[in-house]
Amino acid sequence: MPPKKRARVSKRSPKSGKIDDSEGTSAADRKRKAAAPVAKAGEASESAGPPVFTHWLMKSEPESRFENGIDVKFGIEDLKALPDQTGCWDGVRNYQARNFMRQMKEGQRAFFYHSNCKEPGVAGIMKIVKEAYVDHTQFDKKDVHYDASSKPDSPKWSMVDVQFQRRMKRFLPLSELKKYHLQHRANGGPLKDVALFTRARLSVQPLTSEEFDFILSLEDKEPL
Repeated sequence: MPPKKRARVSKRSPKSGKIDDSEGTSAADRKRKAAAPVAKAGEASESAGPPVFTHWLMKSEPESRFENGIDVKFGIEDLKALPDQTGCWDGVRNYQARNFMRQMKEGQRAFFYHSNCKEPGVAGIMKIVKEAYVDHTQFDKKDVHYDASSKPDSPKWSMVDVQFQRRMKRFLPLSELKKYHLQHRANGGPLKDVALFTRARLSVQPLTSEEFDFILSLEDKEPL
């Protein structure tokens, strides 16, 4: 869940995360790896390890809900109202969702998705403006996302900074997206395996470029 407070955006030098995995493999194996096709951005490659994603869907609650006396509401208009229309996306306490945030790169786009509300769905678009760093709320005993098992010298949780880009031309409700998902599962199409329905409980979800572009195109179409 995103924050109530704005996190200042800062520039960081990129760090190399490359690992030489050629040691201990045969020359034939290395040749096969070199000849393997490179996966397109946002698509999985069976030979290249985990898939690389460049688009995202991130869920937040636009209606008031109190935890320990604190309102966790944060909708797209709340992000838009922050200084520089920018905030940190904190409070994620699922390892898979956290790992997806750690894959995010500055400049990538994400759908702002309204969840746990009367009408859930895609409300707008935001941009990743700061890559994953330590989520401070895990150490704050007064915060609803405090995690006593996480230590400053070995933090468990990360967050990113996001910036409001725009609202959708029309709100895309979950009910409409589900109709497309079912159609595409039956007949083929971009949303046949979309995480919104195959990994529905995740608050941070990856999207392929094809999935993102298809969902974006729906704002110019009449509701299904």
